[in-house]
Amino acid sequence: MATGDAPTRVRAGEEIDTQRLMDFLKDQGFEAGREMEVRQFQGGFSNLTYLIRMGGRDYILRRPPFGKKAKSAHDMGREYAILKALRPHFPYCPAPLVYTEDPSVMGCPFYVMERIEGIILRKELPEGLTMNAEQFGALCRRLVEVHHELHALDYKAIGLENFGKPQGYVQRQVTGWCGRYRDARTPDAPDFETVMAWLTEHMPPDDETPALIHNDFKLDNVVLDKTDPSKIIGVLDWEMATIGDPRMDLGNSMAYWVQADDPEEDQLRRMMPTNHPGALTRKEIVDYYQQLSGRDMSGFDYYYCFGLFRLAVIAQQIYYRFYHGQTKNEVFGLLISAVQILERDALRVIQNSK
Repeated sequence: MATGDAPTRVRAGEEIDTQRLMDFLKDQGFEAGREMEVRQFQGGFSNLTYLIRMGGRDYILRRPPFGKKAKSAHDMGREYAILKALRPHFPYCPAPLVYTEDPSVMGCPFYVMERIEGIILRKELPEGLTMNAEQFGALCRRLVEVHHELHALDYKAIGLENFGKPQGYVQRQVTGWCGRYRDARTPDAPDFETVMAWLTEHMPPDDETPALIHNDFKLDNVVLDKTDPSKIIGVLDWEMATIGDPRMDLGNSMAYWVQADDPEEDQLRRMMPTNHPGALTRKEIVDYYQQLSGRDMSGFDYYYCFGLFRLAVIAQQIYYRFYHGQTKNEVFGLLISAVQILERDALRVIQNSK
C-alpha cells in the first residue's frame, strides 16, 4: 500500500554533499555504512525536507531553502529546541537527534530527527487504502483530540515559556499578515481590504489561557498508523509553533478543511480528503473541540475568517515569486485562483457572521 508521502530524486540545485554529511553524522555517533542515500520530499513550500538512509536506518533532515532568506522564517535552531522540549511530553512529535550551525557541513544550520513511518494523506486516499465512513469519522475525532492535547500542555512547565509572547498575539497576527498581503499583492490579486478592515475592527481580546500552538495543524501534517489509519502516530512540521491563542490555531486549521457540501470552486482548492464520507464538518470539529477544551467558541467565525485570510496570504506570497519570475514552477502560477476563491470565502463568512 502506498503511504502517500514517498520521497523522490533531489531537485536540481538542492543537492547535499553526502560525504560531508556522512562524516559529520559519524562524528556525532551515528552508525553509518559505506554509502548514504539521500532523497527529497517534494511537498511544502518552506523548509526543505530530505530522507537520509545510512547504516540500515532512515532519518529525516530539515534545512532552510537555498538562497538568502529571513532567519526568523527558517529558524532551524528554534524548531529543534521546540522538538527537544516537547518530545517527552507530546510523543507524536519526531525525536530530534542532532542540530548544528557549522557552515562547513552544509552551508546553513540544519537538524536531523527520527523518521516516523506511516501514512500521510494528501488530496485523496493513497492507492490501496480504503476507509469507511465510521473509520474516517474516528480519524477526524482523533485529529481534534490530538490538537487539544497539544493545547492542554503546560508549556511553562516543559520549558517553552519564552517561545512566544501571548500578550497581544491576535493583534500582532492580524497586523502582520495584513502587511504581508499588501507587500505581496500583484495587479491581478484581489485587494482583501474589506476582509482586513473587518478583522481589524472586530479583533477579540487575548485568550486568558494561551497555549502552545502548532500553527499548521492539518490532516496532511499528521502520520497515521499503517495497520490502523484512524490512529495518529505523528505530528510533523513544527517550524511555526509558538505560544498564542489556541482558537487562532484551530481557525488556521479549518481554513484548509473543505467539506463535501462546500461550493464547487472550493473543491478546487481542497488539498486533503476532508470531503471523504464520514468526515466531520467544520462545525462538528469546533463543537467537539469546545466539548474537550471547555473554551468558549461562540465567536469562532472571526478565527475562521482570519485562517482563510492567512492561507490566502501564504498562497499570494508564493504566487508573487512566480509573477515576478523568481520561480518557473507553473504550479505556483495556479495559486492566484486560490487567492481569489479564499477572498470570496472570507467575505461570505463576514456576511453570515452573527
